Amino acid sequence: MSEQKKTAGNGFPTYKGKPLVRSGDTIYYGSMKDKYVIKMDVKSKKKVGDLEVAEKVTVQLMYTDPEIRTRKQIVKTSEKDGLYLALDIADAWLTRALAE
Repeated sequence: MSEQKKTAGNGFPTYKGKPLVRSGDTIYYGSMKDKYVIKMDVKSKKKVGDLEVAEKVTVQLMYTDPEIRTRKQIVKTSEKDGLYLALDIADAWLTRALAE
């Protein structure tokens, strides 16, 4: 059985219709064209079989406006156990923030 990955128009994988962009241990969720984006930093990993799995993930809701200083861009922050819990809270925060 072949499984097809969903990708945005720009070629990035998506989660619930929003792009996921990874750079090292940092994952951005959402579009930089919107007012807000989520930044997820993998703080620690654990080995499960042959794979490294995220253990602690910091989630930050941020403004995308480049005119705002970096420290002022952060709206909310939290730390979650695992990438799935981090993505759940990320989607909830981003959906609510973009609905304003």
